Amino acid sequence: MYARENATVRGYDARWRAARKRYLRAHPLCLECQRNGKTRAATIIDHILPHRGNQELFWDQSNWQPLCARHHNEKTGNGL
Repeated sequence: MYARENATVRGYDARWRAARKRYLRAHPLCLECQRNGKTRAATIIDHILPHRGNQELFWDQSNWQPLCARHHNEKTGNGL
């Protein structure tokens, strides 16, 4: 197992934080919760396809989806 680089090194910098804020303002609800008939605030922008450092995929908004922490953690395996 390797140590993951910190978030800033992976591209989650001031530019990302500004983009995240704008995106969540425009897409305030968790997509998975909505699919399940629930209403919960989205707090995370999930990359649908993992970008793995690919900046084009990282910034492609068609590859973003708004999720709550629970659904993001389930998707990425962090919450199991």
